[in-house]
Parts: sequence; structure tokens; C-alpha cells
Amino acid sequence: MSDILHIGGRDISSRLFVGTGKFTSYDLIPTAIRASGAQVVTVALRRMDFDAPEENMVSYLPDGAILLTNTSGARNAEEAIRIARLARAAGCGDWIKIEVVSDHKYLLPDNFETIKATEVLAAEGFVVLPYMAPDLMVAKKLIEVGAAAVMPLGSPIGSNRGLRTKELVRILVDEIELPVIVDAGIGRPSEAAEAMEMGCAAVLVNTAIATARDPETMARAFGRAVEAGRAAYLAGLGPVETYAVASSPLTGFLHE
Repeated sequence: MSDILHIGGRDISSRLFVGTGKFTSYDLIPTAIRASGAQVVTVALRRMDFDAPEENMVSYLPDGAILLTNTSGARNAEEAIRIARLARAAGCGDWIKIEVVSDHKYLLPDNFETIKATEVLAAEGFVVLPYMAPDLMVAKKLIEVGAAAVMPLGSPIGSNRGLRTKELVRILVDEIELPVIVDAGIGRPSEAAEAMEMGCAAVLVNTAIATARDPETMARAFGRAVEAGRAAYLAGLGPVETYAVASSPLTGFLHE
């Protein structure tokens, strides 16, 4: 059965998106991406040095990868918009992940500024995937102004603390029609599988892969976990019961 994710006019078969920060060596990046099976790869514009190919993150991406430039470092909508336009002018395409962070302790996204940036960039033809704190009304507003998907955080970025916002993310999955992609905080393949079992369209993982002792093997584990979680969701999880329910009849045993 075909199970393709459609975003921005593109067909995406892998529901694991990966980031490119925190790797101890750039040479690990293409190996990890290939092992993960990911098609969508996010890169911060500030890590693209087109004058020095060995320092340009884009040059390490496998052929066929969908580049999702992110606006990391933007403190408000104006800065995010400027970064997105620079990325397009530099030939990085129209896919943009909006990151607007003015909180320097917890690095939580500024939902209000994110909405403003999304509205402007969507009107300019960008495929906008906004990183946001999970809030149903904010998600609805982002969709209203043109977001192609919403990317709620699972827990503080880079923390590897897991899906701490699970109930809020579940509400988004239940209430909105566009893809919900969990971004930030997922630290274990089992947590990625859990997000997929809930019905999330995809997950984005960076730190958990990049800081693993063996990034290639961890990337492969995340790829398989996302596939397993998605398959479980499509299969339909069994009901959760308060009390025990026997899996075999308790009557008629030994002619009783």
C-alpha cells in the first residue's frame, strides 16, 4: 500500500526528517542521512558558505535530498523573513523552516512572530514549515496564513528529553488536517515511534542522531522506528482497557 506524504507539491516516502547540526565531523552527515533513509534535510542558512565548499553544509547532502533551509538565529519575524529571502536568492529553493527564538534559556519558539513570518513568506510562494510551541489556536492561525505543515516541539530543542508535549501534540493531530511534524527534543527511536503511532505525519531528529556514539547506526534505528510507528498507526492500535481482558476464553477448559 502506498503511503506517501505530500507537502508543497512534493511526494515524500520517508517520514523521518533529519537535521545537520552538532555532528563531530561533516563527513558523518551524508552517511547518517543515507542510513536514515530521510529525504528532507534541514540546514541553517548560516552554515552554508558557498565560497568554501568544504565548509558548506549543502555540499555534504546526498543527491536527491530535499533541502529545508531553516531560519535558526532569527529573533523576530523580520529577521526570519530576511533569512528566507537570502536562502532563495542563494539557490536554496523555496522550502523554509521558520525558527523564531527570542528566549535564550529554553530556546522556545515565539509563536506570534512565527505567524507573522509565515504569512509574509507563504504569500511570496515559499513552502513554509513553522516550528512552534504546540497550541491549537496557533496551529489553526498558521494554517490560515499559508503554512504547509506545522512543527510542534516535543521538548526543548537539543534536550533529548522526548515527547513531553504529547497530549498537546495529540490535540493538533486530532483537530487539524495539515501534516503535524514533531520537531525538537526527541531523543530515542522509541519516542519517534510513539509520535508516529499517535498519527503524526513525520518527525524531525537531529541531536539524538548527531550526538550518538555511532550516528550511522542511530540514524538507521530512527528510520526503522518511524516506519514501525507509522505502520502501527495505519494498522489501528488496539483499545486500552482499565482492567485485564483474557486473550483466551476462561470457560470450557478441561470440560468445566
